[in-house]
Amino acid sequence: MKYYIIAGEASGDLHGSNLMKALYKKDPDADMRFWGGDLMQKTGGTLVKHYRDLAFMGFIEVIFNLKTILGNIKICKEDILAFQPDVIIFIDYPGFNMRIAKWAKEFGIKTHYYISPQIWAWKENRITDIKRDVDKMFVILPFEKDFYEKKHNFPVEFVGHPLIDAIHNRIPVDTDFRKENKLDEKPIIALLPGSRKQEISKMLEVMLSVVYDFPDYQFVIAGAPSQEFSFYEQFLNNKNVHFISNKTYDLLSISHVALVTSGTATLETALFKVPQVVCYKGSWASYQIAKRVVTLKFISLVNLIMDKEVVTELIQEKCNSKSIKTELRKILDPESRKQVLYQYDVLQTKLGGIGASEKTARLIMEDLK
Repeated sequence: MKYYIIAGEASGDLHGSNLMKALYKKDPDADMRFWGGDLMQKTGGTLVKHYRDLAFMGFIEVIFNLKTILGNIKICKEDILAFQPDVIIFIDYPGFNMRIAKWAKEFGIKTHYYISPQIWAWKENRITDIKRDVDKMFVILPFEKDFYEKKHNFPVEFVGHPLIDAIHNRIPVDTDFRKENKLDEKPIIALLPGSRKQEISKMLEVMLSVVYDFPDYQFVIAGAPSQEFSFYEQFLNNKNVHFISNKTYDLLSISHVALVTSGTATLETALFKVPQVVCYKGSWASYQIAKRVVTLKFISLVNLIMDKEVVTELIQEKCNSKSIKTELRKILDPESRKQVLYQYDVLQTKLGGIGASEKTARLIMEDLK
């Protein structure tokens, strides 16, 4: 079979790579072309375009980069036509992928969507396009099945969350990890400022502003695989801060608490049982627009899945040095930590067990046959 996979972010690269591994097990002769990242490239197939060239965050930023985005859509369509896949598998990244899905259906190409667009957060009217353009939808959050089937009469498959697979299958951190990365024995406060340059620039400065308030801890920045070290250097004026690139899971596995930019990283941090403060700052214009169109009570996946505030969210003007210090001290308190860790256990149960990638690959193969 010929598979064309489109992932536009770091999380999509991770889940795409695990899905590709599962597909190769069931179809050893599979021919794959994809838009993704380093992890997918290591798995096999042909990388068409790296996600680092695709990621634009926020309403205003998308407008400014519209010419590039439209150019990428044109390249993608031409490549798909040349490849003639049996199926296109879309992984999240809806602004781009839904455009391709509509076009693909017009050409009679089968469309599968793994990791649903978050239309339950905003743009719920996209359900019309999904019903028209998506043949199979595989959802990873427990509340999404009811959202699609009960509210919108669109059948989907709940496959469980692939992060559980990714974390379960990872190689445990080496005992020399601290020594190799020049870390001492102080408890670690991990900083996860995101993967895009725009969000890193906004988040890292405010995260680092509290370093001197916690002298008994060491701060470690989790560098994104999509960014070079040279980009982070402008922020690393503080000798008490360490930097580790492309080893976020290893870092989380030995961290005490974390400051995390909203996104998939909030759920990853919870699954590693690390108490966290969720931080988010966008451009003023993008935030004003988002505030008026997003209908959710929370921005972190942890709180959304639990439907209550398990982790504190510091958004926009609340994301400042004073608030970060206050909330960090709270989760460093043993009793508060105990409560958060208990809620993390409940969260993991809700997400289901391992096997999301295998189940999705099986369902894809069954549909193609």
